[in-house]
Amino acid sequence: MGKVYETSNAALAGLPFDGMTVMSSGFGLCGIPENLIAALRDSGAKDMTVISNNAGVDGFGLGQLLETRQIRKMVSSYVGENKEFERQYLGGELELEFNPQGTLAERIRAGGSGIPGFYTKTGVGTVIAQGKEHKEFGAETYIMETGLKADMSIIKAWRGDAEGNLIFKATARNFAPLMAMAGKVTIAEVDEIVPIGSLDPNFIHTAGIFVQRIVEAKCEKRIEQLTLREV
Repeated sequence: MGKVYETSNAALAGLPFDGMTVMSSGFGLCGIPENLIAALRDSGAKDMTVISNNAGVDGFGLGQLLETRQIRKMVSSYVGENKEFERQYLGGELELEFNPQGTLAERIRAGGSGIPGFYTKTGVGTVIAQGKEHKEFGAETYIMETGLKADMSIIKAWRGDAEGNLIFKATARNFAPLMAMAGKVTIAEVDEIVPIGSLDPNFIHTAGIFVQRIVEAKCEKRIEQLTLREV
């Protein structure tokens, strides 16, 4: 079968299931696969563990899955900008595994690279280190973090071809290339699918070998916070 799908719902067909682990790219609302997230909501899958820097905003992005109670656990580094995320966490309705942002990125990279664990100084002496293995290297103490993998990764790219080769635009790149490597199945939502051979191989950020499905979709691209200078 080819990798190109006509709609986001078709691109997810047969993949979602209850209790699955999903990686979703994005930093705030930048680089989120908004159409694939909506399709995941429509799938009805529940009790999901979602690995993402944050959970979008109320009613948009991953915030939709919080409102429908489809997420059981978040693995994130930031919970701001989403009141429902905050409310569910503080109310004991949502499990949350906090990660320093760099540690989260490295855990995803490690999972995609076949590295089961690594040591880092980040978090030593804080609640992050509780229950984790400590090890001395020289005169410094490190804690062990484990690599992360997912049943499915949904990511957003700027351009892609039918083989799944991807180019990301500016900061929308964020976690996406790492998540593409760490998912058993990776689905890419792109602004434009271009002919095979038209992407300069020197500038491809994610090779098609890491992408199993791709869909072209129009995005709303909301602005998370709009601040205007007074004139």
